[in-house]
Amino acid sequence: MKNPTIEDSLPSESVMTDAAAGIITRVEELAYELKIEEVMTRDIKWVMPTMKMQDVLNLFREARISGAPVVAKGRLIGIISLEDLIRALRDMGRGELNATVATYMSPKVVTVNALDPIVEALKSFAQTKFGRLVVVNDAGQLVGIITKGDVTRGLLGALQHDYQAEEVRRYRASHLFEDIISDRTSLILRYQIKPRDFTHGGTASSHIKRALLRLGANPQIARRCGIAIYEAEMNLIIHTIRGGEVQVEIEPHQIVMETMDDGPGIEDIELAMKPGYSTAPPEVREMGFGAGMGLKNIQRCVNELVLESKPGRGTRLHMKIDLLPEETFSEKGHFSADDQPRGRTK
Repeated sequence: MKNPTIEDSLPSESVMTDAAAGIITRVEELAYELKIEEVMTRDIKWVMPTMKMQDVLNLFREARISGAPVVAKGRLIGIISLEDLIRALRDMGRGELNATVATYMSPKVVTVNALDPIVEALKSFAQTKFGRLVVVNDAGQLVGIITKGDVTRGLLGALQHDYQAEEVRRYRASHLFEDIISDRTSLILRYQIKPRDFTHGGTASSHIKRALLRLGANPQIARRCGIAIYEAEMNLIIHTIRGGEVQVEIEPHQIVMETMDDGPGIEDIELAMKPGYSTAPPEVREMGFGAGMGLKNIQRCVNELVLESKPGRGTRLHMKIDLLPEETFSEKGHFSADDQPRGRTK
């Protein structure tokens, strides 16, 4: 039976709503917020390639685990799983387990970075069909193991601590616009994104979502913006040469988000919009990024998406979310309900 994923749980409509998605949207939001190091298993049980499969059986039974990394001379060389153990039992006519770990281990080890959001681990689970992933730090050192069970427990734990509610209560920006008089008032946020800066990937989207909540935005709107910006932000990190800029303009009736860079551009925009298509280099894919689902995820969260690009001249991604009357900031007193698009204060 196929294990459900976050994407399997999402509604098929182009725009997510709380009524359609319910608690799933909160779970999806947490997948972008929580880091792998927050949910992974740190007490690592590892084996050596010269160990007998019988010893692996004993370790799995005593530690109640279903897999372990294989380490030789301090270096990660493979992974052994319960499936490998079952294969060894099947191969041995009388159930003897004298074969070594090296005989049955898988040398293909998929790793994820401890500082990545757990959504990247979920993407790797979906791509590889593995039940566990090895977690490394920026230096490539083994620091943990993450399983789908770890992800589930981490998400459930986070749901029990709605830290965002306390954060919003602590600081409200409700009087930010109280003394501003203009025909059209807007707030513009800008963030500079560096190329290949995976360590800080998702920082801009987190700050933007927090700002929206502090302004009194509907949590659903903040979630949609956060996911859209995260995917756009990661595209800048993965594909650009000199990085780029994320800009968000907040108005009473809409939120306009844009990312801009000056190269290398996209040759075929229509092809780039297809789910699963990616030009990410192999080293980025090995890190678990560049699955080609970013634009698809953005489309699900926004009302309007426009991608403009020319090879060698850069790319501009325009995203817009239209706010319904009950979603506008004017209800909280942050903007005037009479604001009209005749000019703006920045």
